[in-house]
Amino acid sequence: MVRYTTEAELARFAAEVFRTAGMTAEHAAVVADVLVWADLRGVESHGVSRLGQYMQWAQAGIMNVRPQMRAEQISASLLRLHADRAAGPLAMSEALARLVPMARGEGIAAVVVGRMTHSGALGYYTGKAAEQGLACIAFNASGALIPYHGSRVAALGTNPISIAVPGAGEPLVFDAASSVISLGKLMQARKAGKPLEPGWAIDADGAATTDAGKAAMVLPLGGAKGSGLSLMIECVTSLLSGNPIISEALEGSAEGGRHKQNALLLAIDVAKFAPLAEFRNQVDRLSAVLKALPLAPDADEIRLPGERGHRSMRERRAGGIPLTDRAVAELAELASQRSVPAVRMSG
Repeated sequence: MVRYTTEAELARFAAEVFRTAGMTAEHAAVVADVLVWADLRGVESHGVSRLGQYMQWAQAGIMNVRPQMRAEQISASLLRLHADRAAGPLAMSEALARLVPMARGEGIAAVVVGRMTHSGALGYYTGKAAEQGLACIAFNASGALIPYHGSRVAALGTNPISIAVPGAGEPLVFDAASSVISLGKLMQARKAGKPLEPGWAIDADGAATTDAGKAAMVLPLGGAKGSGLSLMIECVTSLLSGNPIISEALEGSAEGGRHKQNALLLAIDVAKFAPLAEFRNQVDRLSAVLKALPLAPDADEIRLPGERGHRSMRERRAGGIPLTDRAVAELAELASQRSVPAVRMSG
């Protein structure tokens, strides 16, 4: 059975849960908005299904619910944000707020974010920048979850990349991990007791498996290409931020066992290179010719980066956000644990 709730109701619930952990109302609303955005887009692996994990991190002191983030202005176009173990959506939103005016002033700007927790969906931040007329690229680094090509132990993060550009209507938003699937998708499969597709994961001995319960690592996207991309993202995020993740994890240091993430956000002011309206029109022109290509025999539609998410967002804002029985039960349990009103639903 599927039940439905609204964007406002789900955001209300998530924000109240975060406030019970000690977040300010302002910070709780920011983090809730990022998670609910993912649910609206149909990316449930990065939505409110993460609430329980976030609460565990808060209770364990891994996530700092009252962070003292510090911005280090390196130049007019470069900034390093020391996140102080803040919730990733809070740190990334702060980075974006600082990035946009720098890019408008200098034409191109970058913010490195160090020592935060789970970032949430990267497309949220690049898409927000694109809506403001900027081209934006984001990288995110996390702990050891995939094997380096040729090895059989977890050695690199599922490190995603997102790129977004403005269009005449909705922006194009690409967002993908450097692994075949994200960790969130693996976690969802485990909870649901569903098998994985062949070629997605390996067990602790390095053998291929479709059993989500036995999967110890997800595989890099495209073999050596995916692991190489993940490695380079670790370099331009973690090493630039002064907060190495993989070296410490593989060397077995105490710090290497803690959950932490780093990121790099880079924005380009399109209007510095070409009239923004002309660029938007050219993006839409390119999109139109691609959409008009002859379909492959097994395809029913040609979809562009972000198109599925834009469509899902329109549908779910109009008809409600669907919740499975398992999701309903998890949210009800969380409501009971945190003594907050349960999510109101229909259907």
